[in-house]
Amino acid sequence: MTTKTIAELLAQNVTTQDVTVKGWVRTFRANRFIALNDGSTINNIQCVVDFENFDENLLKRVTTGAAIEITGELVESQGKGQSVEIQVKTLEVLGDSDPETYPIQPKKHTFEFLRANAHLRTRTNTFSAVMRLRSSLSFAIHKYFNENGFYHMHTPIITGSDAEGAGEMFRVSTLDQKNPPLTEDGAIDHSKNFFGKDTNLTVSGQLEAETYAMSLGKVYTFGPTFRAENSNTSRHLSEFWMIEPEVAFMDLAGNMDLAEDFMKSVLSYILEHNREDLEFLEKRLLDDEKTKPQAERSEMSLIEKIKFVVDNNFKRVSYTEAIDILKNSKPNKKKKFKYIIEAWGADLQSEHERFLVEKHFKCPVILFDYPANIKAFYMRLNDDGKTVRAMDILFPGIGEMVGGSQREERLDVLKEKMKALDISEEELWWYLDLRKYGTAVHSGFGLGFERLVMFATGMGNIRDVIPYPRTPQNADF
Repeated sequence: MTTKTIAELLAQNVTTQDVTVKGWVRTFRANRFIALNDGSTINNIQCVVDFENFDENLLKRVTTGAAIEITGELVESQGKGQSVEIQVKTLEVLGDSDPETYPIQPKKHTFEFLRANAHLRTRTNTFSAVMRLRSSLSFAIHKYFNENGFYHMHTPIITGSDAEGAGEMFRVSTLDQKNPPLTEDGAIDHSKNFFGKDTNLTVSGQLEAETYAMSLGKVYTFGPTFRAENSNTSRHLSEFWMIEPEVAFMDLAGNMDLAEDFMKSVLSYILEHNREDLEFLEKRLLDDEKTKPQAERSEMSLIEKIKFVVDNNFKRVSYTEAIDILKNSKPNKKKKFKYIIEAWGADLQSEHERFLVEKHFKCPVILFDYPANIKAFYMRLNDDGKTVRAMDILFPGIGEMVGGSQREERLDVLKEKMKALDISEEELWWYLDLRKYGTAVHSGFGLGFERLVMFATGMGNIRDVIPYPRTPQNADF
């Protein structure tokens, strides 16, 4: 007999047939009702055991967390909250679970406790829902790019360049840590290293993606990136995943069009395919909101926030206009903002971005034409000499979701910017070559995948939307 997933059984809703199902026990009540879950759905299936038909010692092994196989008749349920249940005919314990030490008991656990048991936390409804949504979002991203003529590119994880110029990178080395080879002036001699130079884990695949866009036209990366920033906030990870499309012959306006269409498509996909998980997480959030002071409660539910992005046109606003709005806003004048906006050139914080989205425009916002001195070297300089063709997409509840730009395609201007920032031309000779051989307007953007998963699930800590978070002093599992 073919084993069915619980999701399949609940979807087909066909009774009076024998079925086989395998999963993990959530609860076993009154030696009669087994709540079984196999990870395919947020919902358990109830399996009804006739105590007299089974060995007592076997039933004692049916404890929370045990893996079991059940064969029985799928019948219309007599209880509330479920359409069907299984009348158990045969039961086999595939893997015992020690009831004294199994950590994921049927009760509410703190997220801190579950992070310490990250290898088992997807046995809970919250984390199984989050990880199913993460999987669906990943699929939707690849689906979108595939259907729109993009080629998927795998960019290097080990690199000799710092794409962002921030310097917060993890070094890759095979040199003896206690006795490394030294140069005549006492510095570490990286020519003796494995790659013959100083190398690091990548912070971005963008620069390499640009090279392929300038021959294949439209490419995207979706891979791990690393930041050695010593930060323990709820929004920082040391290892995370980035989506970075790059498109030849596309200007800033086209880049904004692409990013808006992409975000709406991906979020529409989970509204259609992950409704039960979204509804569960929305209810969890609503229950959590009740414990907060009124002023801290969200004005929109989880599904409302997602629809807010999908159903609204994104408002396009220049950085200069946004600064004027923020300077003259009530929160700024009354010093309610933590970071007061005083003059043009300020680097906007999440509180400012959320004000623009949630209070002022009441729709997603794309800010563009930022000051050059707060943006990366590769962004195209505008004719005013002080702004660059950068754009950030702002979402409710989270602020910046996407960051991108039209790239600087002019060799002389790019060289000047690199010189001003002390970025080595020798190190990025291949990047400069793109501006020598068939240069053209091109653009792209970056989306931190975990930030997207946070928005789509309503989770408040980035450590809860990645299977095994890597943060300072934490590399377990």
